[in-house]
Amino acid sequence: MEKRIALVGIILEDAGQAESINTILHGYGDYIIGRMGIPYRERGVHIISVAMDAPTPAVSAMTGKLGNLPGVSVKTVYQKQKEN
Repeated sequence: MEKRIALVGIILEDAGQAESINTILHGYGDYIIGRMGIPYRERGVHIISVAMDAPTPAVSAMTGKLGNLPGVSVKTVYQKQKEN
């Protein structure tokens, strides 16, 4: 299956979900290029970006699991598909 580069943005409003997020991300670790987390204390949230090189269904499955967690918002941007 063809892989694409994806950037996943996660905003965590409930710090109690951090362990669940890390567990989900660990499950997709083979696809993760890198990640960065920024605590935004003034707003009481954490901002996480995850760069991936993965098949689209794997990215969708991961973001679906993350998005189902209470207090977690997720958005994804994909690399444009190459034209044949």
